[in-house]
Amino acid sequence: MTDATTRGAAGVTPADEAARDALAGRLFEAALGTFDLAALHVGERLGFYAALADGPRTAPELASATGTAPRYAREWLEQQAVTGILRVDDPTAGDDERRYSLPAGHREVLLHPESLAFMAPVARMMMGMAAQTPRLLDVFRTGAGLSWDAFGDDVREAQASMNRPMFANLLGPGWLAAIPDVDTRLRSDPPARVADIAVGGGWSTIALARAYPKIRVDGLDLDAASIELAQANLATTEVADRVTFAVRDAADPGLAGRYDLVTIFEAVHDFSQPVAVLRAVRGLLAPGGSLLVADEKVAERFTAPGDDVERFMYGFSFLLCLPNVLAEEPSAGTGTVMRPDVLRRFAAEAGYSRVDILPIEADFWRFYRLVP
Repeated sequence: MTDATTRGAAGVTPADEAARDALAGRLFEAALGTFDLAALHVGERLGFYAALADGPRTAPELASATGTAPRYAREWLEQQAVTGILRVDDPTAGDDERRYSLPAGHREVLLHPESLAFMAPVARMMMGMAAQTPRLLDVFRTGAGLSWDAFGDDVREAQASMNRPMFANLLGPGWLAAIPDVDTRLRSDPPARVADIAVGGGWSTIALARAYPKIRVDGLDLDAASIELAQANLATTEVADRVTFAVRDAADPGLAGRYDLVTIFEAVHDFSQPVAVLRAVRGLLAPGGSLLVADEKVAERFTAPGDDVERFMYGFSFLLCLPNVLAEEPSAGTGTVMRPDVLRRFAAEAGYSRVDILPIEADFWRFYRLVP
């Protein structure tokens, strides 16, 4: 059999055709998912889901309850019913008579901010990142960066909301409880001092204070808008007497040697100068103090194709994290996909004697203890 016979007149093999069709199908499914995320973002931001949690509504009723235009409310309701997120009681009823409801099993995913199933902020994050695509094209061409500030409130708030359920449910009883000496110190007298670095919306700091009623926690971040958000979140809690938030550099000499524990959650890969930050953090530790770093649970080395976690992390990296770290010079240019050997190198250059990977189970994060 000749090569031409095997490949066909157009030179395409059956395997090529199968790969072509699979990719086309995959991208069509991705388009459907993108529409779902966009509609979820609209529903979350305009309060549509919250209004439907009070009971079934027609399009005019939803519009009235949320201060929106009835025709747009109807189109959104129909899309949500067609895509299977909402239920409609009678599809044959008139356009403004059909009543739509939010299934009980969907409420936690869309409305419960501390549920591990909560997905609404993912839509806000994706839409916020996608909005910067024109500017992203420019930085790809020039090699410049796009700072965290450039992504705006949607991305800042979504980042905080995405991590909030993990902090609320897992930080104390799961993660820190798995480090016996740290857990013991945080429960002991004299009360421990904790510094939480690059806190964003502050939910990690708040969760630390809730998990350990004796400790005092200082949340530090260089992004003023993030600290403003953290302070607003703190005002809704019962731990404001033991938590402070400040726009403050970890290298501030006034903080030296003060802390029994320093934490950095999902932020080292976002530092333009991670070695300098880790060196400054080492100076914060009191004798016997510990540094806990949690960062992305990427593969230990590059492989292709990768699993879903690797795909997820690379998506964040090229859209958000790499442009952010390249916005400041000089920059290590790390990006989201910071593999363990890279962190070990940063830690060694910052003066740490070793890096231990902790036996803490998590879907998306790997936990490191950096020993001075």
